[in-house]
Amino acid sequence: MAGSRLVEAAGAVVLRRAKGRQVQVLLIHRPSYNDWSLPKGKLETDEYLAAAAVRETREETAVRIRLGHPIDRIQYPIPTGTKRVAYWLGTELEQKRFKANSEVDRRMWLTLPSAMKRMTYADERQLLEQAVTLPQTTPLLVVRHAKAMDRKHWSGKDQLRQLNARGRRQSRQLVPLLDAYGVRDLASSTSLRCTSTLGPYAKSQQLDVRGWATLSEEQAKAKPDAVRKLMKRLVIETAQGGVPRAICGHRPVLPLMLEALGVPDRPMLTAAVLVAHLSPEGETVCVEWHKPRV
Repeated sequence: MAGSRLVEAAGAVVLRRAKGRQVQVLLIHRPSYNDWSLPKGKLETDEYLAAAAVRETREETAVRIRLGHPIDRIQYPIPTGTKRVAYWLGTELEQKRFKANSEVDRRMWLTLPSAMKRMTYADERQLLEQAVTLPQTTPLLVVRHAKAMDRKHWSGKDQLRQLNARGRRQSRQLVPLLDAYGVRDLASSTSLRCTSTLGPYAKSQQLDVRGWATLSEEQAKAKPDAVRKLMKRLVIETAQGGVPRAICGHRPVLPLMLEALGVPDRPMLTAAVLVAHLSPEGETVCVEWHKPRV
C-alpha cells in the first residue's frame, strides 16, 4: 500500500565544550533541502539503530562519536510513508577533515543560541533543548552470549561449548553496537561461549577479554552472592572510571547481573544487549534494550 511504509533512521545531538567553555552543537547543511539539521540517516540492512547513529554522523560530518544517554524519537511524513528517527546524546572522539559533497556541503559547530536560530526544524530544536539537560553518563553493556551449540549435541565440558554458525554471525554483528558506545573494557564469564561472543569486538579494538569464573553458570549457582559482589564492583569501577564496559553472561546468571544495576529481570534473547547509563555515583540513570539482528 502506497504511503504506509515506516522508515527507521537514527542520529545524534553531538555536544562539545569549546576552548571558551561554551557548549557547542554539531549541525549540517544539506543543499538539496537547503536546511540546517542534526546528522542522521536511514538504517542499513540488519543494522542496529545505535550503530546507524554513529555511522551516519561520521559519514555526514567526518566526526567520530560515542553514544551516551538516549534522547526522544521524532517522526514525520515522507512520500512513501513515515520516517521515525531515534537520537542519542553524542560525545566527540575524533574529528577529521570535512569534504563537502552533494548530500552535505557544510559542517558547523555552533553555540546553543546560534544553533537554535539556525536550525530549520522545530522538533530538532526540542531535541537540542532536551539534550543539554541530560546528565553525563557512562554506558555499561550487559550481553547475553550468542547462540551456542545445543547441550545434547556437545559431548565435552559445558564450559567449552562453542557458538554455532548463527552465534558466530551474532557475535560479529555486535561489533558496531559495542563500538557505538565506545566500549573499551571487556569482562565475561570464563565459559567459551561467552568469551567468544565478545571475541570479534576484542579483536577489532585490540582489547583483552577478562574472564571471571564467578560469572559462569556453575559458580553462580553455587555462590550467587559472589556474583552480586563482583557486579557491584564492576558497576562502580565503570561509573567512577568513565570507561564504557561490556560484560557477557549466561541466561541463568543475568537476573543477578541486572540486580546490581537496579534493573528488573526480563527475558533476553541470545546476543541481546542491555545498555545501562550510569551516573558517576554508579546509579542507573536510564536503560536501553537491543535485540539481536540475526
